[in-house]
Amino acid sequence: MSSSTLDPLVDFIHRLDFEHLPSALVEQAKRHLLDTLGAALAGTTSEIARRTFRQLALSEPRGSARVWGTDACFSPRVAAFANGVAAHALELDDTGGCDHSGAVVVPALLAVLPLIERQISGRELLTAMVAGYEVGRRVLEACGGYSLHNQDGWHSTGTCGVFAAAAACAKLLALDPHALRSAITLSGSFSAGLWAFIHDGSQSKKLHAGRAAEGGVHAALLAQAGIEGPSHLFDDVWGGFLTTLAPTHADPAALTTGLGERWRLSRCSIKPYASCRGTHAAIDALAQLMAQASVDAQGIERVEVRLSPFLDQMCGTRDLANLASAQMSLPYALAAQAGLGDAGLDAYAAEQRRSPRLLALMERIRLEVDERCDKDGEPDVTLMTSDGRRLSTRVDIALGNPLNPLDDTRLLAKFDGLARRALPAEQVARIAHACLALERLDTIEPLMQALAGES
Repeated sequence: MSSSTLDPLVDFIHRLDFEHLPSALVEQAKRHLLDTLGAALAGTTSEIARRTFRQLALSEPRGSARVWGTDACFSPRVAAFANGVAAHALELDDTGGCDHSGAVVVPALLAVLPLIERQISGRELLTAMVAGYEVGRRVLEACGGYSLHNQDGWHSTGTCGVFAAAAACAKLLALDPHALRSAITLSGSFSAGLWAFIHDGSQSKKLHAGRAAEGGVHAALLAQAGIEGPSHLFDDVWGGFLTTLAPTHADPAALTTGLGERWRLSRCSIKPYASCRGTHAAIDALAQLMAQASVDAQGIERVEVRLSPFLDQMCGTRDLANLASAQMSLPYALAAQAGLGDAGLDAYAAEQRRSPRLLALMERIRLEVDERCDKDGEPDVTLMTSDGRRLSTRVDIALGNPLNPLDDTRLLAKFDGLARRALPAEQVARIAHACLALERLDTIEPLMQALAGES
């Protein structure tokens, strides 16, 4: 795919205007912005965010771009990194894009605002956000899709998310087509992220979102300054992005096929649970089976989960030593749902992860790896009750999926509960109001003011 073949994507993003966006897509974009900010504000209270902020405060000069929920301002690149880490810190950000598009795109977009002399309207922000989601997901699809790319060991939030952040920033900065192309192609040099964290619950996963947001800002600003990206980045050439990261299953046509027909943001999900998205359908299935059988945790003899090798590799861990590893654990997610009736953030507190009752429940959850299971499919869940009954089901569309969305009440409750961990109720309400009325705002300054916090 030469630069001339990449032209349709560049031209599409450059010409994209708010009036081109379907009303349903605008509504979804506002919900994802709200959700990302809630996840990030709660994330500022996490251990990794606090340590990250502390290191940045010691090593980086102050600037004009805010770290949300604090009084600290750094350069746009550093603020994008810090807010990206916070947004992904608690595993509550959206999924289904690059994969975690919100934690990459939103921190990058808001970080470059101080560099733009004109007032930015809510419509401009939403348009740039949609552009970022579009490009990030298309790069992932060009790598063969989520399962193949991640199965190769790449964490797509880091490897593909940087393209999303760069495209979004380039759109908001109103770069010309040549600079926009360079912003996208320069991103290949800032792409990184490996699944090595899965073996020990390393916190490196959380850094991938921040690094992608930072890299996207950097690529866009360099392109704005006239630095040119490689014209053959997506070509079948030695050193090309796809030939290097996806040599056996690249699909370069995915970068440009069907532009404007199925918007990539429209396939993204908002998480109801504080765990890897791979656990969510099984959580829903177990909740349905327990309700159907009218049993509580004491009535569970055993839970069997038949799943693909890919899902087992990603979420089969029983390591609860830290929050990061616990959030990747399907057995723990099911134990939390069964024992607490919820797999939200509170279920992952240290005292819950050490609870003898939940640990005993985990022992009753068995994972059966089946090579015949579709790597992109959801697991089959079977509940065996203490009185001898056996019930099975599979949830193919988990709660939070755009085809099974959180209703407004639950979305706002999630946002409010998360954001209040960092900001007073009055500011939280102002953020929600600004996000949900964004297309009517001539300037997004009220939103930015509401995101400021104390030291």
